[in-house]
Amino acid sequence: MHPTFVARAKSARPIWFVTAASFRKVTGALAARDRAFVKDAGFEPRPGAHLVLPGGGALFGIEAERAHKNPFLPGQLAGVLPAGTYRFANAPHDARLAALALALGAYRFTRYRKAKDRGVKLALPEGVNGDELTRIAEGVTLARDLINTPANDLGPAELEAAARDLAKRHRAKFRSIVGNDLLKQNFPLIHAVGRAADAKRAPRLIELRWGKAGDPTVTVVGKGVCFDTGGLDLKPESAMLIMKKDMGGAASALALAHMVMDAGLPIALRVLIPAVENSVAGDAFRPLDIYPSRKGLNVEIGNTDAEGRLILADALALADEKAPDLLIDMGTLTGAARVALGPELPPFYTDDEALASEVAAHATAQNDPMWRLPLWPRYDAMLDSKTADLNNVAAGGMAGSIVCALFLKRFVSAAKSWLHFDIYAWTPAAKPGRPEGGECQAARALYALLAARYG
Repeated sequence: MHPTFVARAKSARPIWFVTAASFRKVTGALAARDRAFVKDAGFEPRPGAHLVLPGGGALFGIEAERAHKNPFLPGQLAGVLPAGTYRFANAPHDARLAALALALGAYRFTRYRKAKDRGVKLALPEGVNGDELTRIAEGVTLARDLINTPANDLGPAELEAAARDLAKRHRAKFRSIVGNDLLKQNFPLIHAVGRAADAKRAPRLIELRWGKAGDPTVTVVGKGVCFDTGGLDLKPESAMLIMKKDMGGAASALALAHMVMDAGLPIALRVLIPAVENSVAGDAFRPLDIYPSRKGLNVEIGNTDAEGRLILADALALADEKAPDLLIDMGTLTGAARVALGPELPPFYTDDEALASEVAAHATAQNDPMWRLPLWPRYDAMLDSKTADLNNVAAGGMAGSIVCALFLKRFVSAAKSWLHFDIYAWTPAAKPGRPEGGECQAARALYALLAARYG
């Protein structure tokens, strides 16, 4: 069980959720001392407002019934309540997501600086599955810890070690193809992007397999760029600052894998992580270089800072060879996605209309927001090259996220369905249930999708 949760506690302190409409009724039922305290404090039931009562409980304001609701708003309580065990005395808008938000809001990255545990515990609401919330919170914590770890302590080798540990925990099969073996086994794009890094940070393709043969096949590919300088098309200082998060797709893929394996979903799961560091050195790949890909397509390098799609291309081609029932890729890929939708709302792409509807529904239900953008076929010509089969970028800066998705689509042909996610993997400023720093995106909604489809 997650350390935030307890099964039951007779002495748990009540948390009363209030709106402007319910405020008088809720406070009218409080003990006289607490009623007087609320009045003297001048408490107003605005969303996010809280008041700790002398009787040991607390009031917390949530949105009105017809207002736009943030199901994670109660996650704010993890940082404001005094230590103790609490219970929901009445129902928030979604008790399950409120409980999860408390656990996610309690997260602290403590590898380099100790942070005091505030000691806020929650007696699980009736009907809420603590084991299910625990595996989700554990997956998110795994992703956040990996993303928050700086690149000096998390290179391709360390990312491989984390994936290996997860495989061992769940008795999954594991392998890794490292350095020049990538060329021998036909992964030229992964090798090209990562070859300029120090030998201890050699590029690699990490693979995890779990499940029974004959079950539906689901392959998840996560971008694992452990640090991105931009290569010879060097990023400016402001853009390079948080590039330790450029392996956020790999971290979210591992989070999803943990949820699936811990739940024992009846699927044959395969996780592929191309892990590299995009460095500057004498043997770095260059603008206008042309490299073959595993798919057989020759790719001209229009920009070395569009490296994520290159390593994903080789991994997707490998995944596609087995024609999985569902092929998913996740990566921190384009600034264009952030310009269009901001840091909280990653775009996703698919040509499968039924699947798109399912993803959107689960994203809403799990408060794991995302928004579908089109694989607009008329933009495909923007990837044309005069000297190769295609370029890795388009001339000009328009439709950058769509063009990236169209590039990756060139490497998927046999999979029955394909989903592409252009995530940010970072929370710039703390929000309820989402502390500032590394963030796991898309994994919770995808886990719900897989559980609904196959569980």
